[in-house]
Amino acid sequence: MSQLWQARFFTTVNHLRDLPNTQVPEIAFAGRSNAGKSTAINILCNQKKLAFASKTPGRTQHINYFSIGGAHVGQHRKDETKVDEIRALLVDLPGYGYAEVSGTAKLHWQELLGDYVQHREQLAALILIVDCRRPFTDLDIQMLNWFAPTGKPIHCILTKADKLNRNDSTNALRQAQTLLSSYVDEAGKPFPFTAQLFSALKRTGLEEANDKIIELLGLNRPAQVDSEAVETERDKG
Repeated sequence: MSQLWQARFFTTVNHLRDLPNTQVPEIAFAGRSNAGKSTAINILCNQKKLAFASKTPGRTQHINYFSIGGAHVGQHRKDETKVDEIRALLVDLPGYGYAEVSGTAKLHWQELLGDYVQHREQLAALILIVDCRRPFTDLDIQMLNWFAPTGKPIHCILTKADKLNRNDSTNALRQAQTLLSSYVDEAGKPFPFTAQLFSALKRTGLEEANDKIIELLGLNRPAQVDSEAVETERDKG
């Protein structure tokens, strides 16, 4: 059972000043409206309605947080999450690029997301959700440009891979990898950007995405952390 299955709603914010005062690593999911972001989050967390998918794409303009840890699997949702036991946070960012969203909402989105991905210290990595049938949009590129200077990892999940045949899906993955590899630091070293194919319908790439998220959040290193804590206590004694 994946640790992501423990995910439960934590809080929602509409302004940076309301971001939770937590110190655990966060991993954020970003993507164009209709790219399948909510569906990807829900299937990764093995829950049907964890992430809200509005009937009107682009309607949800808040940052939604889901906690990992702090509550035992199977607890009722009304039970309070123990903040001091949270190990990580999944962050669902507003979908972008929907034409009917007002100009004011778009401006708010740009300010909120731009500041969050560029300056949130707790943000460990970004999961960029892209429909594999469509090339990266200007807003996808904008998100990459915002985040790249942080030097933190981006993992691109190319959704709806079941809509393409094997040759086309392979080409889509190759094109994404080529674009991501074009982002380099001042020394010419590529940023830690990766990509994979994903299908919620066929459950293609589910294990790969799960393992990558667990790795980026550091949830695959409990034994090491515990042993270090033991050594520290031993040294104090």
